[in-house]
Amino acid sequence: MMISMRSLAQMLLLLLQSGYRGVAPSPTDEGALRTGHGEHGEPGHQEPHKDSYSTFASEFLESRYLSDDGYPFPTAPPVDPFAKIKVSDCGVTKGCIRYGKPGCDAETCDYFLSYRRIGTDVEYEMSADTDGWVAVGFSSDKKMGGDDVMGCVHDDNGRVRIHHFYNVGQWAKEIKRNPARDEEGIFENNRVTCRFKRPLYVPREETLVDLHLSWYYLFAWGPAIQGSITRHDIDSPPVSDRMISIYKYEDVFMPSTAYQTFNSPLCLLLIVALTFYLLMGTP
Repeated sequence: MMISMRSLAQMLLLLLQSGYRGVAPSPTDEGALRTGHGEHGEPGHQEPHKDSYSTFASEFLESRYLSDDGYPFPTAPPVDPFAKIKVSDCGVTKGCIRYGKPGCDAETCDYFLSYRRIGTDVEYEMSADTDGWVAVGFSSDKKMGGDDVMGCVHDDNGRVRIHHFYNVGQWAKEIKRNPARDEEGIFENNRVTCRFKRPLYVPREETLVDLHLSWYYLFAWGPAIQGSITRHDIDSPPVSDRMISIYKYEDVFMPSTAYQTFNSPLCLLLIVALTFYLLMGTP
């Protein structure tokens, strides 16, 4: 009759445990065990040693570590991949800002940002069409300078890390104190995408702002060299038209420069004039 691997493992466990208990200690050893000392006053081998051995044998061979067929279970699955940003939640359970082509989403916009409150934190999601970095700045005046900035940077090892910066004039200085936590990031399809949380309230400090207050949001992205950010891709990065409150969830679309042309009143006037000219013909 064939014996399964599971049964064999259980039999071996019983033999190990019974064999260990079957060795009787000598009278001298018994005295040492009772007193807790050996012949020369050293601590004796006490009963817990046997218990720890049995525990080791049990954990090593116990059937819960084996499948029904007697074979070890496979290793644990890898950590879940980066969860895609859900744009269907925009304006409902989180606020979103989209910059780019009309109707774009987190995977097709030139720049995408979302925010939502989670307890005493704010969770941010960012994505941009770049292989370097993407960032958001919190400003009181729509201008770069004196701004608290959170950026996600793609390094040479393929990782995306969250960094904290402070705008000194037109230059972003990295700050060692980083309020970000629960960081996630990915570089895929030539896009840098990240997700992180940051506390609503922070101790008063020049380089950190309280997110429960409203701020103008500065949006920027650009290339990176060896994990260090360089100048942003466009000369005049977009800025939110009005101050943004994390207590108000909106879905805001901002057309990129390529799609702003036909929205210009002057451009529309020129189109009307040209159309009229073509229809009427030259005098």
